[in-house]
Amino acid sequence: MASIFSKIINGEIPSYKIAEDENYYAFLDIFPLVKGHTLVIPKKEVDYIYDLDDETLAGLNVFAKKVAKAIEKVIPCKRVGVLVLGTEVPHAHIHLIPFKTESEVCIKSPKLKLSKEEFEEIASKIKAKLK
Repeated sequence: MASIFSKIINGEIPSYKIAEDENYYAFLDIFPLVKGHTLVIPKKEVDYIYDLDDETLAGLNVFAKKVAKAIEKVIPCKRVGVLVLGTEVPHAHIHLIPFKTESEVCIKSPKLKLSKEEFEEIASKIKAKLK
């Protein structure tokens, strides 16, 4: 059975897409720690990030860097943190979390509740900075 992320890639489940190419996909986390919290995934469905082949892992990081640079231009932050846990969904992924203080990157922190319009506005602004 396909992971929820594969269903998002295939358009079976909607997402607030930030970027996509032939191998990778980035979209806003619907349970964000902060505004701009983005997930970056390979289209290849592999459970654990370090089970990805070297080329896919390297490409994922380069793709994530482009997305992180766009997030920095839109979300006021000290830096964009990178978090890899990978146990919530059986599909390798990177969390990009813009933060002002390190406590904002704690995965156990309360999640924001944003409206559809807020998600769409954030996604649109980040996408615009990728061009």
